[in-house]
Amino acid sequence: MLDHVDSLENTIKDDALDHAILQAQNVLAGLQNDDGHWVFELEADATIPAEYVLLEHFLDRIDTKLEEKIGVYLRRIQGDHGGWPLYYGGKFDISASVKAYFALKAIGDDVDAPHMKRARTAILAHGGAETANVFTRTQLALFGEVPWRATPAMPVELMLMPKWALFSVWNMSYWSRTVIAPLVLLVSLKPRAVNRHNIHVQELFVTHPEQIKEWIKGPFRSNWGYLFKYLDKVVRPVEKIIPKFFRRYAQKKAIEFIRERLNGEDGLGAIYPAMANTVMGFRCFGIPDSDPRAEIAWQSVKKLLVIKDDEAYCQPCVSPIWDTALTGHAMIETASGVRAVDREKTMEKLAKATEWLKDRQILDVKGDWAINCPDVAPGGWAFQYRNDYYPDVDDTAVVGMLLHREGKPEYKESIERARQWIIGMQSSNGGWGAFDIDNNKMLLNHIPFSDHGALLDPPTVDVAARCISFLAQLGHPEDKPVIDRGIQYLRDEQEKCGAWFGRWGTNYIYGTWSALCAFNAVGISDQDPAVQKAVDWLTCVQRPDGGWGESEESYEGGTPGQYHTSLPSQTAWALLGLMAAKQHKHPAVQKGIRWLMETQETDGQWAEDPYNAVGFPRVFYLRYHGYRQFFPLFALSRYRNLQSSNTGKVEVGF
Repeated sequence: MLDHVDSLENTIKDDALDHAILQAQNVLAGLQNDDGHWVFELEADATIPAEYVLLEHFLDRIDTKLEEKIGVYLRRIQGDHGGWPLYYGGKFDISASVKAYFALKAIGDDVDAPHMKRARTAILAHGGAETANVFTRTQLALFGEVPWRATPAMPVELMLMPKWALFSVWNMSYWSRTVIAPLVLLVSLKPRAVNRHNIHVQELFVTHPEQIKEWIKGPFRSNWGYLFKYLDKVVRPVEKIIPKFFRRYAQKKAIEFIRERLNGEDGLGAIYPAMANTVMGFRCFGIPDSDPRAEIAWQSVKKLLVIKDDEAYCQPCVSPIWDTALTGHAMIETASGVRAVDREKTMEKLAKATEWLKDRQILDVKGDWAINCPDVAPGGWAFQYRNDYYPDVDDTAVVGMLLHREGKPEYKESIERARQWIIGMQSSNGGWGAFDIDNNKMLLNHIPFSDHGALLDPPTVDVAARCISFLAQLGHPEDKPVIDRGIQYLRDEQEKCGAWFGRWGTNYIYGTWSALCAFNAVGISDQDPAVQKAVDWLTCVQRPDGGWGESEESYEGGTPGQYHTSLPSQTAWALLGLMAAKQHKHPAVQKGIRWLMETQETDGQWAEDPYNAVGFPRVFYLRYHGYRQFFPLFALSRYRNLQSSNTGKVEVGF
């Protein structure tokens, strides 16, 4: 075996590896903004750009040239099945397809055009628009395409419920809370889109909407779903007798919630659905478009647009903190070790990046997270440029590890504030959710509104692993009980095959890499059974060409860790996971490194079309355009540094 390892090692020439790293390093260096941060496109499916088009028609703020470019984008990503998928190469999705068709018709596409005929045929073959999800039916109701009874009962009075009430918005995830607040306001007002061009899509229904008696048809994940469907029927007549003054009071409470969290040009929750609902909610509540609140809400939506020469689309949000921190980790790895090239130049760029990050730490706002831990001081980072009410522990841990690794004394206080905040955010089971503590009232995922099953933010392996890695890298002995509880959570969550589920990245490869980093940071032996099982699984799912691949199919019953082609992001994650388990001399690692080098393009970049992350499993997926670049660089640089290491151990948490 040793001879085999040596022969494989000899095939990776030092100068070729150094050249690959330098090329990728130069690409990222050239993409840094003048103020020090990095930000890459964050792409979802057809849903968000289609919704943006419909938003323009709802408001009668139609930008014809922009919509033409969005039309080019929507037509390009139409699937071979005639409809639109939720991710690259994915199967037909009824909700995305209905919205995309509606948007293209609003843009002006002829319904008899071949692509529209194909889409309409596919939609009807899958049960018609009446089978679309709650958010799509709500969009249709706003245009009068379905009656409001097609949507679940969501009284605006929800905004008045205290936390101890099960259906309180304070028991929902941050993203649900920020989307629901303006949405229940809209539903209570039951507005109708301006729809200047009088666009309708009745041809997408198998049964005329007025003839449909049962709109709530699941998915029912348990008998609770049937019970809540019955309660929905009870609530509807009750809504009609709610006194007008009380309803108005609840509507004003919704407006107050939004106003407090409006978040400037970064928008409510800094996510598109919440921001778009806010724009519509303001208009329908009687707040004029010229009002500063309405103006800034509209501007926040417009800032999500990606407009190119020939096409355009709307992002679900932006990811500058995440992109900058992850790029920073890749770059600091390239500047480490005896073979580092352009160390001084790279460290100068890193200094600008970390200073930019430091200035965005949230130190004086107690956001919604404080409902569950009022005595914890703020100290986190958000995902977006600004989102002060909603920092997350994942970004905070990754930024904290980068600042700590850079080692500047002036970052000591920032790191300590982040440490205290992350410790205070640990959930009772030892794990961490992204935005809240113990956001795990799973019963809520059975209400009719939650047909997407993603109303909550419970602890997850990848986020917990990052928090453990951060605390372990800092090395405070008094944090051991917190870390031990976190490690036990990871042990409890390991799958029988040896992998870990990845909530925020695709998927088991992502989760397994994250957990192995945490185990290594804590000092758990590579001979530990959990580590060995994970290593065995990663090597087992390696593809014959030396890379790794996984797509969103693994969220939908597909085989964990497998795909029909190797991908740069997943290959890098697998390699980083194996190296965290002291396997840098393993033949699988040698093969993976060679695959990354061989697939790097002449300009120093890697190509990757498939999506590589998830918003909500089975509902909403993401493609981080930066992942294909900074993760391979991170893996190649770490491999180079471990070659000259005396211990073969990754000495940092990430």
